[in-house]
Amino acid sequence: MSSRMHTVPALCGLAVMLLAGCASQKAPATADVAVSRAAVESAVSAGAADAAPAEMMSARAKVQEANQALAAKDYQRARDLAMQAQADAKLAQSKAGSAKASAAADALQENIRVLREELERANSTQVK
Repeated sequence: MSSRMHTVPALCGLAVMLLAGCASQKAPATADVAVSRAAVESAVSAGAADAAPAEMMSARAKVQEANQALAAKDYQRARDLAMQAQADAKLAQSKAGSAKASAAADALQENIRVLREELERANSTQVK
């Protein structure tokens, strides 16, 4: 009977430690999933849906999987998926920024070409 009396408190203590461990993982996982959702929204605002549709699809799918992992209390998987979703969203946002910069550079080159043509035309008119 004496060994049972020591076993029950030990098991209760172990259960409390396990619950505390799970609770300590829930908050960071929930925060990581929230950050990944914000990263996806930021990428969408930057035009990533058009510039990098594959990366955006991947980021959205991983956020959805991370939410499912949170619901299943698989906090480590939720954190891993959230981090992957953030990386995909950041890549998509970078691609969108690069596409915008490239378009701006192309427009600038076209403006320079037009100005050169106008200068040549103006110079050839003055020479005559």
